[in-house]
Formats: sequence, C-alpha cells, structure tokens
Amino acid sequence: MENTDVEAKPEEENRGFEIEQAEEYSEYLLHSKAEIAAVLRSLIQRRALVSAYLDRGHEFLLTSLLEVDTGNDELVLDWGRDEGVNRQALQARQLIVSALVDKVKVQFTLNQLVETLSDGRPAFRAALPDKVLRLQRREYFRLSTPIAKPVKFVATIKRVDGSTLVAEASLLDISGGGVGLMATPSLAALLPSGMALNECKMTLPDEGLLVANLCVRNKFDVTTRGGARYVRVGCEFVALPGARTSMVQRYITRIERERKARLSGMA
Repeated sequence: MENTDVEAKPEEENRGFEIEQAEEYSEYLLHSKAEIAAVLRSLIQRRALVSAYLDRGHEFLLTSLLEVDTGNDELVLDWGRDEGVNRQALQARQLIVSALVDKVKVQFTLNQLVETLSDGRPAFRAALPDKVLRLQRREYFRLSTPIAKPVKFVATIKRVDGSTLVAEASLLDISGGGVGLMATPSLAALLPSGMALNECKMTLPDEGLLVANLCVRNKFDVTTRGGARYVRVGCEFVALPGARTSMVQRYITRIERERKARLSGMA
C-alpha cells in the first residue's frame, strides 16, 4: 500500500477522458479479454501507479493493480491511505482509471468496487473492464526546453505539517504527457512519487501561461559537467484539457522547428 494517495480536485474543471470519446479513439480500444488482461498485467509488472477518478473526476485515488483474475473476470487494486476516500470509492457509481507507462496511455472504466483482502491486507475488487484504451501518441515526444528561454514553473506545495510552500523551478523537458522539473535536492525531497500538484503555472515563451494539474511519477539524480547536482522530477499531466494540450503541442512544434532551422543554417 505504500504507493497510494488521494487528492481532491477542482470540481469546475472540464475533464476529457479519451476512453469516453469512442468515435475519436475507437482504433485504440481493446475488446479482447486476452488483450485486456495482458495490458492490465503489464501495469502490475511495471508497478505502475494508476489514477482512479471517482464519479467524473471530482476526486481521484492514486493506487496500483495487484492482481488480474481472468478465471473470475476480476481485478484487485491496492487500498488507499485515506479511509474516508476509500469509503467514497466504494460508493462511487463509476471510476475512470488512467495510467501512463513508457509514453503509452492506458485507460479503462470500473463500475463498482468491493472491499476485499489481498495477502491479508485490505484491497479493492472489481469486475474486469470490457474495454481498455491503449494510446501511444506522437505528441508524447519529449522536448528539452531551450536554455536561452527557460520555462519557469511555480506551484504551491503542501508540507506534511500542513504548511504550504510556493516552489519555483525550471523545466528540463516537456511533452504532451507531462514535464520534467529541474529541482534542488531539498525541493525534490518535498515531492514524493504519487504526490498531486494542483494549479501549477508554467510560462511557455511566445505561447502564454499554462496552468495544469500534475502528478509526480519519478525522480532521479543528475550531475552536470560542472559538478552541480540536481534532481529531475518527472510529472504527468492529469486530465489536461484539449485547449491546453494544443498549447503544449504548439510550443513543442515551434521550438523543434526553430532548432532544425538553426542546424540547417536557415536561421
């Protein structure tokens, strides 16, 4: 249960889940039970965190898959840390589950959770989904941000003691799936894997202000040639609205075009 957490989300945000847009994403939907089981088991093998959105995403639970039982058409998910939200999850009419692994987005819908035990510990049980979306998109190409025009990142972080900190950092890279932060070791220590960061602000040069909700996915230490140490904190966009996704794509396309022009001597 060490990788689960819960965070409240703004109710006014209009979430767009690809799994609900069947006409647009039909070619990425899997309906075969064998294919569905294989994708779900890959999430277990990769120990991937998944975000389970309760009733249209007003709250979400960060959890992980523990077991896929094709014999009984069931799957088991890890129990969350917050007992109150666990109870809400059990009462939810629908949960949309989303994960991003190796630039592949996986989404599926669960209609009801039931409390169960897994290796003697509390867990959730649900019926296997009848369809799974597996989406690998070109826009998940990761662009290293220009040093000459850095992208500044600002977010309010809630400490364990309940106090808040306005944190600032620069982006190392950005893609349609998320961003990589260049964080000091002290800042990275405040950003555990699975932490939700709401209303993060990033100014994309010549595009404007991007406001997005993020989820911390991974961290690793980096040392520059000059000996400076920092931590790359990888964060995933959480249900980024279409207009903001388009902003990210315009920025990535423009920067990449400018780089290619310089290399060819045209700029």
